[in-house]
Parts: sequence; structure tokens; C-alpha cells
Amino acid sequence: MKVIITLYLTLFVFLTFAQNGTIKGVVKDEKNNEPLPFTNIIISGTQIGSTSDFEGNFIITGVPVGFVRLQATSVGYNPYLSEEFQVTNSNETYIEIYLTQKTTTLSTVTITNQIFAKNIESPVAMQSIGLSEIEKNPGGNRDISKVVQSFPGVGQTPVQRNDLIVRGGGANENRFFLDGIEFPNLNHFATQGASGGPASIVNADFLREVDFYTGSFQVNHGNAMSSVLNMSLITPNKDKSEKRIVLGASDFGLSFNGPLTEKSGLLFSYRRSYLQFLFQALGLPFLPTYDDYMLKYRMTIGEKNQLSIISIGALDKNRLNLERNETEEQRYILSYLPETDQWNYTFGIVYRHFRENGFDNYIVSRNMFRNKSYKYQDNIEADSLKVQDYSSDEIENKFRFERINFLNSWRLMTGVSAEYAKYYNSTYQKIFLNGNSTLLDYDSSLDFYKFGFFSQISGKILKERLGVTLGFRLDGNTYSDEMLNPLNQISPRLSLSYGLNERWYLNGSIGHYKQLPAYTTLGYSESGVLVNKANDLKYIGVTHYIAGIEFLPNDESKITLEGFYKDYGHYPVSLRDSVSLANKGGDFGVVGDEPVESVGEGRAYGFEVLYRRKIIDKMTMLVTYTFVRSEFTGFDNEYIASAWDARNIVNVLVSRKFKRNWTFGLKWKYSGGSPYTPYDEYTSSLVQAWNIQGRPYLNYSAYNSERLSSFHQLDVRIDKEYFFDKWSLNIYMDVQNFYNFQYEGQDNLIPATDNSGNNIIVNPLDPAELQRYEMKTLENVGGSIVPTLGIIVEF
Repeated sequence: MKVIITLYLTLFVFLTFAQNGTIKGVVKDEKNNEPLPFTNIIISGTQIGSTSDFEGNFIITGVPVGFVRLQATSVGYNPYLSEEFQVTNSNETYIEIYLTQKTTTLSTVTITNQIFAKNIESPVAMQSIGLSEIEKNPGGNRDISKVVQSFPGVGQTPVQRNDLIVRGGGANENRFFLDGIEFPNLNHFATQGASGGPASIVNADFLREVDFYTGSFQVNHGNAMSSVLNMSLITPNKDKSEKRIVLGASDFGLSFNGPLTEKSGLLFSYRRSYLQFLFQALGLPFLPTYDDYMLKYRMTIGEKNQLSIISIGALDKNRLNLERNETEEQRYILSYLPETDQWNYTFGIVYRHFRENGFDNYIVSRNMFRNKSYKYQDNIEADSLKVQDYSSDEIENKFRFERINFLNSWRLMTGVSAEYAKYYNSTYQKIFLNGNSTLLDYDSSLDFYKFGFFSQISGKILKERLGVTLGFRLDGNTYSDEMLNPLNQISPRLSLSYGLNERWYLNGSIGHYKQLPAYTTLGYSESGVLVNKANDLKYIGVTHYIAGIEFLPNDESKITLEGFYKDYGHYPVSLRDSVSLANKGGDFGVVGDEPVESVGEGRAYGFEVLYRRKIIDKMTMLVTYTFVRSEFTGFDNEYIASAWDARNIVNVLVSRKFKRNWTFGLKWKYSGGSPYTPYDEYTSSLVQAWNIQGRPYLNYSAYNSERLSSFHQLDVRIDKEYFFDKWSLNIYMDVQNFYNFQYEGQDNLIPATDNSGNNIIVNPLDPAELQRYEMKTLENVGGSIVPTLGIIVEF
């Protein structure tokens, strides 16, 4: 810590002078892509600006460095306020502006500077996250998975996990999009069948804006029940290339942004982690390492066509550090943690064709995820001691067509989707079930087709005071006769927003959403039979009821109060432990590879309060409170608190920019204690049982009957930016858990050992199946100050 602070303060002796940057861009009509001349564009909050030429192009010079927004106005068009973006003196920034026509052409324009613009398609349960909120988030380390945890409805997770838990829903109920391309895994070392992992694979260098939906989902975003994370990438620079070098909390990255030809440009980034060196130095018994890349190629074809190629991927490896076995905690981790290899990629093409009154999107993509893990008893690699050897592939080939029409003041979207999915699983797994050691040894292969149709219309009525969005979606697939009928998977939805005046709004949404169970569940096999298909596995369904009130005190602030109720049906319930799969996914490994029946129900309900204020390039404030209850049933139809039933969640985030390009931010978060299940001490002590799993077994008859104590943490971040003639430098120090809060987890139950380190058997003369270890409790207290020094060089 002292070394980091010394290095950090040493760099502050440099003196820099404020310099200015340049913004270039183009203004076009949203519905037909035609250029808009004579549009006035200014830097929001200033008098610095320009006017577009006959081709819609503009250039603004003398722009102060930092985060800015553009404000554009043109006769006959609605006023426009761009997302925020960063201007530096070392590079030119390029931005595209699309204006929407007014229903009645006026001779004057109305100027607006409202940062939190209304979205009538999703008037509730949606937050747009700007670039500065991602880049400067204390404790976030430019990781979008961690950044969204600051927003209402999102559960807090341990520092080593990025599970996305939204409004009491399961970790597998979320979907992720990058410029319209869906990709299945948001995090490195992903939990197959869920959303968790320790670090996001998305590089924040190229993010333009993130729309985070916790309800009122758009019809073209299917197969989601709790959230949709829709990430937009910047447009490649047109005239000048930009390079970045980033030394972050856990990785080193390089990125490129620049033109390839007059009509095309490229974004590309690559990151390599150095976690294995850090973990080795800290004495941890495992050594993870990862690589990832992200790519966007953008080409303009004539005046009416655009082509984008998007790709993202990751390579993850985790190896055990067997030399680090000095402590009981290290030996416990080594006893159960497998070694893993994962890789995934997504490759997609988006072709957009503009028409006279709208445009068409043709989206083709392919994604693949490979997951391998293996484990040996006592980590001795002998066939007789093998307890796990797992390999799985998930492959999806997708097509989606979207037609957007502008009908006076209404926007109509219709479309279809088609998909060919393949799943392969090879499992060798010893488990202890019903008092006996059982071997699962099977290969499973599955392929089937999916299809969908969707339509949505949105607009305003009652003198434009009432915003209305009405839509529906139909889905089906060839997995089973039940799922083949799309009428069994119809998903209607309605959103309303009524403006009482310019500052107060009443908002509401009701929608029914369907989600296909995970491939691990669809493809589970015994004796060559797809068990869950024979068990009449169904789509999971949920109905959202959301209502809220919104107040805009001024152009930089908003206050919202939202209540929600989520009603689940047909949730898969495990035939092994009678637990709903909604409760699983909060640990590394695989979720859903077991026999189930679609008999579970669930409910998650509560309310959220949000205060949000944002003064561009000066201050960000976010205060949220969430009350949430989350309960699911098993086979007995009794509602039991889920693993995500935190009840009370609080976030307070303040970030302020000072003179000489200093930024200081802090984030305090609080979460009520989550439920947990006590151990089955007898089963855990059985020698055969422990040797198979290497960790204690849960007492499912008392499922989630206990509750952990509450958790809270303060994160602090300091940024200092330097702007030189040809390059810029950003140095930041991020300190997580600033006041060193010690949280208490569920104590671990482990075998006691003798002086030689061998597990003590209390009844060595009994038959092998009855022999038991002497057990002891290992205190599970975590939490430490985690300082990080980050460096970003741009040239």
C-alpha cells in the first residue's frame, strides 16, 4: 500500500496546462439516413459549437478536454442531446447524430438540456449508463458487471464474483447484447448455465453507452426474465487513429481506433491478465489467467447502407497452486476446486438498409462456448482417484430481421428470428446420492431449431401527454412438441407513461416473458435418454407488474419511486435435492446438469427509490435504496426465501471533478444478509462422501433456514489526468473496502487432521461405507483492503 501511494504521489509533481480538443461528426435523419444541413450543434452547457454543411458534416474546435455532450437542433426535428463522450487534445473524436422528425413542422426549434431523457418504450425499469459512470466508478475498475451493481434492484456479490442478481431473480435470467449482437457470457470463468464470473470480458475502451433494463423489455430482446444489458459501441474514427495502453486492476490492455479506408474504420482491443502473478505473490492456492479481445469493423456502403462486423471472445484457464497448502483454508480450497479451461467467442454481422420511412436490420451471428474441468481426489492424477472429468460445448447460429417504420408520430418494429443450436456434453462425475457413491458417466448430444416472431408499436396520444408501447413476442423450438407450439410461449407487454407536466410522470408496465432452460438442463442424459425432455420440460415464464412515479427537479436530476412484482411459473426443480434452479448459480462450475421437473413457482417483489444527478464533467451522484423479497417453491409448493433474498440494498455514489483534472469519488454499499442452508454434518463426515466432493454437504430439509449478517463496504477512487501535445495520461488509484470491513460467511466444515496432516477417522474398524471423519469448524471471515493503481495512456 505504501509503495503504491508513493508511486502515485510521485507522478503528481508534473505540471500540465489545460488544452483543447476537436470533435468531428455528421448529422442525419434517423428514418432515412439523409444528411441534415444547417443543423446547430453546440457543446451542452457552453456557447462552443458549429453548423452542419450540405453533407451534414460538422467540426467543432477549441473543445475543453473532458466528458461532454452535444446538443443539436434543427427546424422540423426534435431537439437532440447526445450520450456523453470524452474529448482529449491528442485525438479527434467522431460522433454520428440522428435526429427524429416532429409530427408538425414548426418554424422554430425548442431547445432542451434534459440529461435523463424519457424513453416511452421502456418508461420504467431502465437506466442509461454513461461513459464517465463506467470509467470513474469507485470499486468498479472499468468493469461493466461491477458498475451495474450501483443501480437499483441489483444485488451485491462478493468481490470475487460478478453474478448479476436483478430484482430477486436468478443468476441465469439475464441477456447481453453488443451493438445488437447477443453474446452468451458476460464474464471470464463463467458459471455455465448462469451469468457469474470474476471479471467482465467487455473492454470499456469502446463503450459509448449502456442501457440496463430490469423490466419492460423490448420485443427484439427475447429469452430474458430479469435483465437485458444492451451495450452500444462507439463509431470508429474517420480521419485519425487513436491508440490506448491500459494497466488495470487485473490485466494489461491495448486498443486501436481508427480509419481503414475513406468509408470504413476499425475498433480492436486485446487484454491479458496478470492475476496469476498477483495470486502467487499473495499465496492463494489457485492461479487464474485470462485473455480477451473485442472487435468492430464498420463500413458505409453508399448513402443507404451500413455494415458492421462485431466479435468478442475470451480464453480462461485456472490451475491449482499445490505448493500453497500451509494453512487449513488453503488445503480446504485445494480439496474441492477443480482445474478448468474455458473459451468462448461471438462473431456477428449487422447490415442496415435505410428506406424512405424507416430502416431494416439484418443480423447474423454465431457464438460458441467450451467448458472443461477435471478433479482428482487429493489432487493426485491417477485414474482410480478421478472424481470429475467434464467437457461441454454450446453453439448457436442466429439470424434476426428487424423492420422499423416511422408512421407520423408512431414507431413500428416487426421482425423474425431463427436459430440453430447444438449442445454436447461428456460427463464423468462421482457424486454421493441417497447414502451411496454414484458414478455419472455419459455423453449427450443435442441439436434443435428455434424460431420467433415479434412486433411492437410505440407513440404518444392525448396531446402527446401519454406515451404508449404495445408489443408481443412468439417463440418456439423443435426440442419437444410442447415447445414447438409458439402459442404456448406468447409474450405480450404494455408500457405507459403519462406526463402530469414537464417535471412529473406516472409510469407503468406489465409484461409476460419466456425463457428457455439452460442447455445443461435440456441436454442432461441418463442411459442415452434426455431425461428432462421425458419429464416434459417447459419454458420458464414470468409476469412483471411495475408501477412508478418520476420527478425531474431540474435538467440534471431525477427522482424515481418504482414498485415491482414478478410472478414465476414452470421453474425447473431438481429431483436430487428438491431445490428450484432459481437458487443456483452463485458459485463457479456448472448449473442445471441434473434431472428436473417444471413444477416450481416463484415470486419476487419490492420497491426501489432512486436519486440521480449528473452535471457533465463536474459531478455524478447516485443514491438508491431497494427493498426486495425473493421466494421460490420446490415440490411441496411452499415458498422459501431464495439465495437472493437480501431484503435491503443501499448504494451511495458521489464523484466530483476538481481543478487541474483531479477527480475524487466514493461509493458506499450495503446489503442485508442473504439466506443460507446449514450443513448435513453426518453426510459431510462420511469418508466416501467427503472424498468425492471435498466440501460439506447441505441439509436440504432446512434449506435457507439461516441468514448471514449484513454486509457493507466503502470504495474510494482518485483520478489525475494529464494532457500533453500528442498524448494524454490518466492515473488512478482505486481502493476497495477502504475501512476494512470484515464480513462473516458461512463457516466451513472440514475434517480434523493429526500431527502428520492426515484426516482423522473416528471409526476405522467399521465397514468402509460407514467410516466417518472427525469434523471441525473453520471460521469463514473475509474482507481486506484492496488497493489498485491504474494507468491509461492515449496517443
